[in-house]
Amino acid sequence: GDRRRRFSWCMTQNIENIRREIEQLSERRTELWRRLAEGHDGEIARELKALDAELARLYDQQRVTRARLRFGDRAKIVSRARMEERLERAA
Repeated sequence: GDRRRRFSWCMTQNIENIRREIEQLSERRTELWRRLAEGHDGEIARELKALDAELARLYDQQRVTRARLRFGDRAKIVSRARMEERLERAA
């Protein structure tokens, strides 16, 4: 009930924060690509590489958060599945 609603609200807020951060980093990456197109710059290339890694991490975090919101905590799902498996074997 109420606990689930609070969990959903927190997860939704987290997804929104991740989305905003992805948007900001993507804008920065676009700016850096424009600057890099003007001429090679090692510092810009390094920053782009770091931004790409951070964006990949954020996209992964976003996927995990969405899955958790939709399906619940992974550990609880695995625990339930194992319990059901034990019950089936016992039957």
